[in-house]
Amino acid sequence: MTEPAPIRARIHAITWEAEGILSYEFRDPAGGELPPFTAGSHIDLNLPNGMVRSYSLNNPQGERHRYVVAVQKDRASRGGSTWVHDKLRVGDIIVISAPRNNFVLNETAASTVLVAGGIGVTPLWCMMQRLSALGKPFTLYYCARTRKDAAFREVIEAASSNPGATVVFNYDGEPGGKLLDMAGVVAKSAPDAHFYCCGPLPMLEAFETATKDLPRDNVHVEYFTAKDAPAAEGGFTVVLAKSGKSFTIEPGKTILETLLDAGLPVPSSCLEGVCGTCETKVLEGVPDHRDVVLTESERKASKTMMICCSGSKSDKLVLDL
Repeated sequence: MTEPAPIRARIHAITWEAEGILSYEFRDPAGGELPPFTAGSHIDLNLPNGMVRSYSLNNPQGERHRYVVAVQKDRASRGGSTWVHDKLRVGDIIVISAPRNNFVLNETAASTVLVAGGIGVTPLWCMMQRLSALGKPFTLYYCARTRKDAAFREVIEAASSNPGATVVFNYDGEPGGKLLDMAGVVAKSAPDAHFYCCGPLPMLEAFETATKDLPRDNVHVEYFTAKDAPAAEGGFTVVLAKSGKSFTIEPGKTILETLLDAGLPVPSSCLEGVCGTCETKVLEGVPDHRDVVLTESERKASKTMMICCSGSKSDKLVLDL
């Protein structure tokens, strides 16, 4: 698996977007163009403290001079968002990854419904801008606790006047507010609509329940955190087809941890099956999928797996490494 070369990028601007949310604009230090991206893409920030964190791009996909991400300072942070807020400054140069897209927008859909929860608006704001540029109709449901918690609220309100754009704000923490009626959203949407949702786990679970009877190709989700614990039961063998090396995965260890402990330079980032960086081809065996990247049909096909979190249902896995 060949990964695109990492990118040195300078923080050109930091902007306050909402309570506890800052956006970070990255540019090439030499003023050159950055690799292209599509709506729904994310990049990894390789932080100077050794952490790697993934954030969705939210600027228009046609821009090549900059990448913009928004970062919420999470009270339950494992150190990533807190470090970004507290340490990164304009002018700093850090290493980032080329864009990767596990949340692809279907630009040919006749109708598109976007459902955002809190900071989950970032990839959907990017999609909204793309659909407006294409002249495609869409509806955005933007859920936040209060108005002051809603990042990009003013620019999204302004963009809602574009032809074909409908924006519904839902503030469940304000007087009279309540959670978005997800089933109602689905019921009043076009039968052939494509649905996209990004937000906290309870919202995503409600969304998946509401859309369970829809064609799977029409339902798209992006998770910030894993739904399931990593497979660490061990007790199986992993064979690397390219090198011929064989490893026994011990209880308490994931495949990725085992390979990294052996000194193998395997690409990885989130360590919980969210970002897709460690996706690896499976040549033989039956994976125990624990990621939130692969679709149900991709899981059944078992042609690839996320080795950071997924294990094996068979005694042996042969990987294309």
